[in-house]
Amino acid sequence: MDKTIGSLALAVATIGDGMTVMIGGFGGSGAPVELIHALIDRFLATGHPHDLTVVNNNAGNGHVGLAALIEAGMVRKLICSFPRSADPVVFTERYLAGRIDLELVPQGTLAERIRAGGAGIPAFYTPTGHGTDLAKGKPVEVFDGRPYVRERWLKADVALVKAHLGDRLGNLTYRMAARNFGPLMCMAAARTIVQVSRIVEPGQIDPEAVVTPGIFVQGLVEVPVPAQEEDLNRAGARYPRVAE
Repeated sequence: MDKTIGSLALAVATIGDGMTVMIGGFGGSGAPVELIHALIDRFLATGHPHDLTVVNNNAGNGHVGLAALIEAGMVRKLICSFPRSADPVVFTERYLAGRIDLELVPQGTLAERIRAGGAGIPAFYTPTGHGTDLAKGKPVEVFDGRPYVRERWLKADVALVKAHLGDRLGNLTYRMAARNFGPLMCMAAARTIVQVSRIVEPGQIDPEAVVTPGIFVQGLVEVPVPAQEEDLNRAGARYPRVAE
């Protein structure tokens, strides 16, 4: 099955109001900037989607990518590990104004909750967070004399992911640290949309090099020269662009 999609606009066309959207990336590394901006374009044109719950490692920086998605007013709740990063001004302002909810999750727990969602494991135990506000109201069990907090899986309606190579069947490779949360999110979402630097024919990726098998990918779109969030922020970029 050929899973290629002809445009970024078509790639995000099925994302609806109130959905939970996982967005790959560790800071700017692996952030699917073009897919996020295409989603903003759709919102500006149609008013949809809105009231999204977004799962990401951080809260975005500057006024591009995830930060721009939040600034557009599309995000109702953010589930993340690092709401305070290099320049999280957009999230900070909206959070302090009570315009966005935050669920804070330790980074390792976040990764494991996503992995559990993809593996069909509804809950697991971890010592991380025990005795802190993050564990309030959560069940605790003692194993070998040590208390463990029960955490629930995380699943999503859609995952937006950035990869390096993808064949037409959806098999993916990643470039260096851009791998981060992407493979886990592909498994934990009902529908995974991936932007890749290059689409190749089936068989052109060594099977031993495949990180995400195509069974976990429903669509991919080619973005030959993807933007890097840090470069955009150093240039003072905003999305959507402000007319001079």
